[in-house]
Amino acid sequence: MLTIPDEAEISTEADGPQVDRRKRNIPVAVDRRRQNAAEKRRTSERRRLIDPTTCERDYNDDETLFMKTMERYKRENRRPFPTWSEVLEVLLSMGYRKVEPAGDLPGIKRVEAPAPPKG
Repeated sequence: MLTIPDEAEISTEADGPQVDRRKRNIPVAVDRRRQNAAEKRRTSERRRLIDPTTCERDYNDDETLFMKTMERYKRENRRPFPTWSEVLEVLLSMGYRKVEPAGDLPGIKRVEAPAPPKG
């Protein structure tokens, strides 16, 4: 019968006595990333850049109706990320129509061109 010797039993004259390395306690570098991860998440600037539509705030009736209608559309059509064309379709289905010419976008301040010099 053939038996396979253990690693501890194998030794060569050149290597000297074989010592099992698994039983030694070798110090290793400490991974500090896990310790600091929670603190960095709390102090990160990214946490402050949260989409305001997900924040707790008081919505007016039009905003609430639009959000509920969009959620219903996404659920019924299995479209978690609708295209802008689909968003426009939902708005049109809610009765919104363009009745005035396009104006400035909200939140953007238009810089007036300086008046030409008189003379």
